[in-house]
Amino acid sequence: MKRRQKGSEQLSTFVLTNSRGKPWTSDGFKTSWSKAMKAAEVSGRTFHDLRGTAVTRWAEAGATVPQIAALSGHSLKDVETILEKHYLSKTQTLGDQVILGMDRARK
Repeated sequence: MKRRQKGSEQLSTFVLTNSRGKPWTSDGFKTSWSKAMKAAEVSGRTFHDLRGTAVTRWAEAGATVPQIAALSGHSLKDVETILEKHYLSKTQTLGDQVILGMDRARK
């Protein structure tokens, strides 16, 4: 993602950056996240819920565990744990993909 930093264009390796194009500090992100949640009138959710949802959607789109880990910043083990414990059992899409894949392989 291109960001203007100190008058020149630089390529940032961070997906989420602050208004100065720098990586968020933990406190800075928490503060901004809280403000955004309040403005959107959303309660009972955390940033981790958002990351977990992203992990699930990337898996549903066919991304591999290493690809998801690279995007989300999780370890490979953490991605597998998220998918196994919290999301795969709750999503029909992934199960449907397996069945469709098996059907295609038989044809």
